[in-house]
Amino acid sequence: MAYKFQQWRQFPIFGRLCIRLLKIYDNKRGIRWNWQSLDSISIKSPLGGAMTGHNPTDRSKLGSKRHILIDKDGIPLSAIITSANTHDVTVAINTVDSIVIKRPSSSSSSKPNYKQKKQNLCLDKAYHSKEVELEIVKRGYIPHIRHRREKEKRIFHRKHHPARRWVVERTNSWHNRFRKLFTRYEKKDENYLGLVQLANSIIVYRRLILG
Repeated sequence: MAYKFQQWRQFPIFGRLCIRLLKIYDNKRGIRWNWQSLDSISIKSPLGGAMTGHNPTDRSKLGSKRHILIDKDGIPLSAIITSANTHDVTVAINTVDSIVIKRPSSSSSSKPNYKQKKQNLCLDKAYHSKEVELEIVKRGYIPHIRHRREKEKRIFHRKHHPARRWVVERTNSWHNRFRKLFTRYEKKDENYLGLVQLANSIIVYRRLILG
């Protein structure tokens, strides 16, 4: 079975399956691009391996991070793996650029084209960076980043919106319900990423069938 898994991962079956199911989901239900969220979660990696590091939040034990981007309903659109000591700011744009299907055009202007819709991106204060905010705007997003200081003014977007980041936290919880994702025992980071892609496919399939 382990040999088959390696074959499927090398093709790569799991990535293709995820893309295929996302396209079906988009045709049947429609991906909600208007409000997207990005977040990361630290996971234990007791066996070490590639993309592991000392977790500063877990007594410097070895760990990794899952970085995910989701749509308004919690459907995973992108996932990458890094070591636990990687700062979220350094991989935020890479996560956005790793969306596995084509992202529709967006407009951050007040009067978008009729074929374009505004796309908002929610991030927590760990992503508070002028460079990240600028890059997000370049990609056609309206950034919603919680600032480290409440009194600090936002650069690009001052309008207040209700909290929406609970959706990405719920998707992280869905991932953790898969026992193979809750604790990483794979030494190869590409193997663990393959498991994440398989879990994403299952999540999309369940939402497609069950709603």
